[in-house]
Order: sequence, then structure tokens, then C-alpha cells
Amino acid sequence: MKAPTTVLVLCVASLLALGMVMLYSAGMLSQGTHYLKLQLLWCSLGLIACLFVTFIDYKHLKKAAPFFFVIALVLLALVMAKAGSRNGAKRWLIYGGFSFQPSEAAKIALIVALASYGSRFQRLMPTFTYGLVFPGLIVVSIVSLIFVEPDRGTTILLAAVTFSMLLVAGSNMKFVIPCAIAGVAALIVSILNDPMRLGRIMAWLHPQDSKAGTGYQAWHATLALGAGGTTGLGLGSGRQKLGFIPEQHTDFIFSMVGEELGLIATLSVVAVFFVFVICGTIISLRARDRFGLLLGTGLTFLIGFQAFINIGVVTSLLPNKGLALPFVSYGGSSLLMTLICVGILLSIAVHAELQDEEEPEFKKERRSNVFA
Repeated sequence: MKAPTTVLVLCVASLLALGMVMLYSAGMLSQGTHYLKLQLLWCSLGLIACLFVTFIDYKHLKKAAPFFFVIALVLLALVMAKAGSRNGAKRWLIYGGFSFQPSEAAKIALIVALASYGSRFQRLMPTFTYGLVFPGLIVVSIVSLIFVEPDRGTTILLAAVTFSMLLVAGSNMKFVIPCAIAGVAALIVSILNDPMRLGRIMAWLHPQDSKAGTGYQAWHATLALGAGGTTGLGLGSGRQKLGFIPEQHTDFIFSMVGEELGLIATLSVVAVFFVFVICGTIISLRARDRFGLLLGTGLTFLIGFQAFINIGVVTSLLPNKGLALPFVSYGGSSLLMTLICVGILLSIAVHAELQDEEEPEFKKERRSNVFA
């Protein structure tokens, strides 16, 4: 287990280092070291939390899953009542100069809840009631509150993670797939009745026609990636950050990487996330119990899918979704919760070999059926 754990830590460290460098570059002309200092503070808190979680047995999360789930629901409900609005969305709890995005904590709470449920009812997961209806209620209670913020990007992300976890947990796909298709249809109807989201879709389909309006940010991100070429313009020499790409330090920081460091750097970032997912998957498959398998799978796919969506948006493969690039984009609550996810993965790895005799039936079943 040492090899995948070590490589995973190196992946996280390299992405964090890149993020700090790019945040300094993003703010050097207008904000100085403001973004960097705040991100370093959140990174320090996140690393402390990561280490703390690493050396605590992840199995305690199984008992605490209902508590975390209820807390997540309460925080998401507070968003609707007291949240601060930014760019037309109510996603943050703001007190003084401090802001927190509850949906980031809700992601982990949902994954822990599904992992706990899947491990408790593993033999009943192929049935319609236990494999779809009950876990569906768990998912809908969280996702519906995120959907109405509105936050379509996180909704789609959690739907993808949920589908992956149900697949690994053993739910019957003849029940899950029709439900997923119905969810996609409902999302399409929602977008068609939402002028702002529909505008983003049209801007994505016709970038030339919307480059001065809705598609402005995506268009200039494309220009930044193209201007960087193979090796980039040089660190700090990017031009699109001079007011052309709004919020370039958050969702579109990947375009800065491409412009200043070039194609080699962007492909390296993609490769690092790919390796991270491989290492997280190996750690999950070697977990000592089904709860660890499902928990590790959910957290790995959460980070991997989010990186895929962010990079897809910046490269215009996907319409704008407003999701941060894990470990790299500016955002305190996002970085803190992502590092906690890493801590849980490391806890799964640390405790994988401590109780080889604890659940021999699971180990035998895992070896024979996990890829079935």
C-alpha cells in the first residue's frame, strides 16, 4: 500500500504547489499577495485537518454518518435563509469577513452516508427498494437543496458520484439507469426554463456569436490556452489576467496555467489528476471492509470528476459549470474539504493492513466480484 499512498501524496503536493504559484501570479498586478496569503491560511488548516483525519480510524465515520448528514442538511437550509448572494447565486454563509460554502461539506456528508448505507445493506442492494428507493431519498434530500441555490454544476457532480457509488455497491443497473435518464431529462427541462443557464449552453454551442456576452469568459480562456503554445509565455507574463478573464484565480485558473506555462504544464496537470484517481482507486480496492471500499471510491471520483468538469469547461469541451479545480483554484472551503477527503483516503490506506483477519468474507468477495 506504500506505493499508491506515496504517489497520491506527491500528486496532492504538486497540485498545491502549482496552485500557490498561479495564485501569486494571478494577483501580482492588482491584489499583490492577498489571494496567496488567504490560500496559504486555508491550506495550513486543511493540512492539519488532513493529518488529523489520517490517523483516526475512518470506520468512526460510519457511526457518525447520520450526524454529519443532518448537519449538512441544516447548513444547506441556512443557505436559503441567510446566505450571501454572489453573481445571482446563494451558496455561501457569510459572517463578517468569513464565508463558507456548505455544499462543499455536504459533498463529503453525502458520500459518507451512501457508503454507510451501502455497507449495511450490501446483500439487499440488488433489490429495487434498497438499491434505488432508499439511497435515492438520501441523495435527493441533499442534492435538491444544492439544486435550488442554484448550483447546477455541483448537482451534476454529485449525481455522477452517486451513480458510481451505487454501481460499486451492487445496485441493479436496470433500476438505476432509467432513473439516471429521467434525472438528465429533468435537468434539460430545468435548463430550458432558466434563461441564464440556457444562455450558457447557447454560448458554448456558438462561441463566436457570444464572445462579447455570455461566452466572454470561455472565449478569453480559449485565447489564453492558445497564446501559451507549448511552453507558455512565462510565469507572470500572461495577458488575459489583465481584466480579460473575470475571476481568473478561481474557476478559470487552468487557463492561466496554459497561457503562462504552456501545453506541457496543462497536460501534466491532467496526468497528475489521472494518477491521483488511479491511486485512490487502488487504495479503495484494498480497503479492509466494504465501507472503506465505497467511501474511498466516492471520494476519489468526487475529486476526479470535479477536475474533469473544470478542465472541460476551461477548454470549451463542456459549458460553464462554476466548479473549482481541486487543490489549485482559489477557495478556502473547497480546499479545506478537499484536503479532508485526502485525509480520509489516507486513513483507509493506513488501516487497510491492520486487521487482515477482521472480515475475511469481504476480502474473498472483493477479490472475486469487485469487477463483476
